[in-house]
Amino acid sequence: AYALPGFVLGPLLMLVLGVWLGWLPVAGAEDWRHLVLPAVTLGIGLSAVLIRLLRATLIALWRADYLRTAQAKGATAARVIWRHGVPNALLPVTTVVLLQTGALLTGTVITETVFAWPGIGQLLVTAMQQRDIPVVQGCVLLIAVIYVGVGVVADLLYPWLDPRIRRPGQGQ
Repeated sequence: AYALPGFVLGPLLMLVLGVWLGWLPVAGAEDWRHLVLPAVTLGIGLSAVLIRLLRATLIALWRADYLRTAQAKGATAARVIWRHGVPNALLPVTTVVLLQTGALLTGTVITETVFAWPGIGQLLVTAMQQRDIPVVQGCVLLIAVIYVGVGVVADLLYPWLDPRIRRPGQGQ
């Protein structure tokens, strides 16, 4: 799923789900149904990375002493995973999710063009075609501000997700 680029997956989804099956509209931005194909196109590759990372992190954590202790106390495997494993695996997953924001923003350029969806990606492509430098600069600046903002959100989320990360002076 990660290896399939959006400019291949998008038209493939349009052909199968829109043209052949007629389940979803293939272009435009009129209601929520028009958002399904672009969202799936953007999300498939990114979710594949997250699922693999979460699985690998949980497998590595499964050998941890605190998880074996929880199992030894009689907790079911599902409870051990959801109560103890997943919260500890969220930190690396959160890091990757926030880093993928850049990939998501750059992927919108192609996806919005393929699906004729109005947005910053479509605006950026149109501005580049018309050689409208101020609009291109504004779009790139907005994307950069969003990317930096996501980094700030990550820094604020880490202590909340893992109390061991709290900085000195923040209290226990």
